[in-house]
Amino acid sequence: MRIARCVVDSEPFYGVVQGEPGHETVAAIKGDPFFSGVEPTGVTHPLEDVRLLAPIIPRSKVVGIGRNYADHAKEMGNDLPSEPSMFLVANTAVVGPGDPVVLPEWSEEVSFEGELCVVIGRICKDVPAEKAGDVVFGYTVGNDFTARDKQRTDLQWARAKSFDTSKPLGPWIETDLDVEDLRLTTRVNGETKQDGTTADMVFGVNELVAAVSSAFTLIPGDVIMTGTPAGVGLVSEGDRIEVEIEGIGALSNPIVRR
Repeated sequence: MRIARCVVDSEPFYGVVQGEPGHETVAAIKGDPFFSGVEPTGVTHPLEDVRLLAPIIPRSKVVGIGRNYADHAKEMGNDLPSEPSMFLVANTAVVGPGDPVVLPEWSEEVSFEGELCVVIGRICKDVPAEKAGDVVFGYTVGNDFTARDKQRTDLQWARAKSFDTSKPLGPWIETDLDVEDLRLTTRVNGETKQDGTTADMVFGVNELVAAVSSAFTLIPGDVIMTGTPAGVGLVSEGDRIEVEIEGIGALSNPIVRR
């Protein structure tokens, strides 16, 4: 099931995306599916008539995972971690499909990182890896834009990883998906820059949910960004970055500087 958050006139609503590409509709549902379940209202819109928003604005946190693909760790000159390497991201960094990523005036080296993202569905703590599926609501596409120059110089990664608009999510949440071996591609202005698979993650989704929940209590809507394959690069004003994950869809965002 594809759960989208969208707007037609002014009020955001959740809906279920149905149909084949080119003929998709959004069936509106009542309330928040994280707490109210999926109950149709009977109202349906053609997908092209709605504006997709970030499928979730985390109420609490986004947890990033660093160096979770061996080839990416190598290209950045880093050793593989012996356990998941975590960092926190402010929820104000989250934007949706099509929203501009605004380059901060204090950075000259912002790069893209296409990632599979795990959306948590219920409050949990110390989840065993074999039970991780019980607390996962679904999966979405993310782009972990990073100010590399500040990542190198700042003691902590908060500014480099959490600047406003730096974490696009979308286009929706896929609730039923085997994520063991999904192709992930990132394109810059239509040219493929990243082409990897989730099978190459050092720590898989179940291991990450277990590790993250051992450090933090997770609540519905929290997001775990699972790391990026090799091929990351810098972006410039006017670029358009598209991340596509097999079985979910594509997330596209323009780059602007104000």
